[in-house]
Amino acid sequence: MFKIPMFKFSNQNIPCRGIMDILFCRGVIGGLSLIILLAVASESVAQTEVTPFRPGVTLDGVNYFLPKTILRVVVVADKAETLPGEFAAYADRYLRLPSVPTAPSTEWTIKEVNIQALGSPDSTKAFNVKLRSKTSAPLVRLTDNGLLLAVNTDAEAEPEPAPARRVAAPKPVNGRDFMTHEILAAGSTAKMAQLTAEEIYDLRDSRGALIRGEADNTPKDGAQLKLMLDNLDAQAAALEALFKGQTLTSTEVQAIDFEPSGSTEQLGRRQLLCRFSRRLGLVDADDLSGQPLWITIKPLGNLPATADNADTAKKKAKIEQGLWVNQPARVQVIIEFEGEQLIAAEVPVCQLGTTEVLSDALFNKKLDTRVTLYQHTGSVKAVE
Repeated sequence: MFKIPMFKFSNQNIPCRGIMDILFCRGVIGGLSLIILLAVASESVAQTEVTPFRPGVTLDGVNYFLPKTILRVVVVADKAETLPGEFAAYADRYLRLPSVPTAPSTEWTIKEVNIQALGSPDSTKAFNVKLRSKTSAPLVRLTDNGLLLAVNTDAEAEPEPAPARRVAAPKPVNGRDFMTHEILAAGSTAKMAQLTAEEIYDLRDSRGALIRGEADNTPKDGAQLKLMLDNLDAQAAALEALFKGQTLTSTEVQAIDFEPSGSTEQLGRRQLLCRFSRRLGLVDADDLSGQPLWITIKPLGNLPATADNADTAKKKAKIEQGLWVNQPARVQVIIEFEGEQLIAAEVPVCQLGTTEVLSDALFNKKLDTRVTLYQHTGSVKAVE
């Protein structure tokens, strides 16, 4: 490492004694600039460029991942928002409605639960297919995140399952749009409530007269009669909402991802997935405002032994001479809430299965072998 020379300049005017002095000064300044540029350049050259690992084609071969299973629990719930009416305090006096909401509230109710098994790249299952002149294995198709899809053939990545459809709540009805001029001109809320109640009773009387055929303008056409009755019902309902309030219901979709552990100790035991609040919907597992939503994973049949045997050891020794695929285990996933079983679904889980190898003998020049895998499990879909 070197030090940049330091120069001390004074504020005194130094007379120039000739062209040599000018050249000398310019030489010093130019030399200083050159030293600075060399220092910056040497520092940039000395830096080490580090790039993250990326699956795909490299100089040595093709890197790819096998997936691990992520369980996406999709909760479809109804959200009911109750809005009190403007004249809620007068509902019992004028309309004989003793129990009407006087404060806004929200209530969530679980409608249905779905389970989706998705594949995510497993960092512990990263493999490389070597580029060799006597093999066709490097001709592979990968997803954008490096999951192996196919060898020697084309395959499209599977889109994630479409989420359940959300249904928005209807717009609240504005009862003031149906108030008469007399009601709007009233000097107090109590007077407005009284006049609104009288208007409601008038609308009911008009409806009854139309049905009995006693109205002066009773239509002869049935379709026109229905249209008039529907208009009267809409006006009466909007004005009644000013007293008894209204409830707006929407269908909301919330999801939480759960990664099953590869350990057999947790199998068959309830695990806390998250919590569900009647007031807030899905909340975190540590939010005590909700009740627990439990998940249980039960194996179907005997799971493969986790200890390596002699055959597995031989396969691992030949890891560069074959194509590795998953053999997932099938389990039953149960979701429970407040003692009620919401769903029991059978899904494959890669973490609880095994990893097998397809011999590189399938990919020599004498055989045109095409292999297709399931994207979300990494298991063999077809071998041709």
